[in-house]
Amino acid sequence: MSGQTGNIPRCSVYRGKTFLAIIPARGGSKRLPGKNIRDFNGKPLIAWSIEAALQSRHIDRVIVSSDDDTILKIAESYGADSLKRPPEISGDTAETFDAVKHLLETTTQNYDYTILLQPTSPLRQSRHIDEAIEFLMDKEADAVISVTEMEHSPLWANTLEESLSLENFLDEEAINRRSQDLQTYYRINGALYLCKTQKLLEERSFFLKKNIYAYVMQRRFSIDIDEEIDFRIAQCLMTEQADLQ
Repeated sequence: MSGQTGNIPRCSVYRGKTFLAIIPARGGSKRLPGKNIRDFNGKPLIAWSIEAALQSRHIDRVIVSSDDDTILKIAESYGADSLKRPPEISGDTAETFDAVKHLLETTTQNYDYTILLQPTSPLRQSRHIDEAIEFLMDKEADAVISVTEMEHSPLWANTLEESLSLENFLDEEAINRRSQDLQTYYRINGALYLCKTQKLLEERSFFLKKNIYAYVMQRRFSIDIDEEIDFRIAQCLMTEQADLQ
């Protein structure tokens, strides 16, 4: 493992448990090329997640997993450890769990909990990480995943036929009802995935079948950058937050 720069394991042992933060960042991106190192309000996009993790009161170690040397060098310059990801788990079809499993099997230290922080969620702050960890411990949960309230009710959505006909598009429950009268729905926002490491490896997923809870985040912190429009919206929200401080 390379890149021990500035990130000596802190061994905070919060409530007797240790926490490892993993930031997965591939070099390739079809929809938004180079997004993980693209300048985002004065720093590479990935830097915001690294700094949030390092500022957490409970995380013991932060490691960036990537197939890209530039990303790894940036990660080290911002204080994270780094791990080069092999080509066989770095392509477009590679699953995030494969990168997580590779890292957990490579590191010489064992951690009670693993937290996945996607670099495409730059508005997530250290306080969200700490709140999610504290919530997990209070619930005695095996996993916690962040969610946010949906912008629009899924009851107002459906697939479209090739003809674009809207016949039977909406369920009777949603027709002629105001949005505020519909049930509140939540979606996974991609900002935080926290899981007991042993359970994660057993079920090969952060989304466990049992003893898993939702950590609710406000929508303004829940942008997940996938396309150019997401990037621009996130920049505006980040600037707005900075102006309020």
